[in-house]
Amino acid sequence: MRALVEYDRLGPNGFFAAHGFGASRAYEFVWRDRRYPHNAVPGTAYEFATGERLAPADFEGGRSGAVKVLEKLGFSVVPRAAKQEQPQQPTRATAIP
Repeated sequence: MRALVEYDRLGPNGFFAAHGFGASRAYEFVWRDRRYPHNAVPGTAYEFATGERLAPADFEGGRSGAVKVLEKLGFSVVPRAAKQEQPQQPTRATAIP
């Protein structure tokens, strides 16, 4: 839970910079209706618990790795949400008169 609080406090970019991780590519886990990166938060929780920092390559992040651990802990794991595409601004040629 401490890693979740830290993520919320720092925001994604600050959290990743502080703890050496990046955004998830495939999965996110859900807690209190919010999505979190499935590698970065558990990796940081491990750091808080042991004092040892893990690199992203130190553990498997797929279905048989971090996802499996998170599901055993009772978290819902979902495919990473695709970025919302921004609507294109109409150009002079496509604008409706």
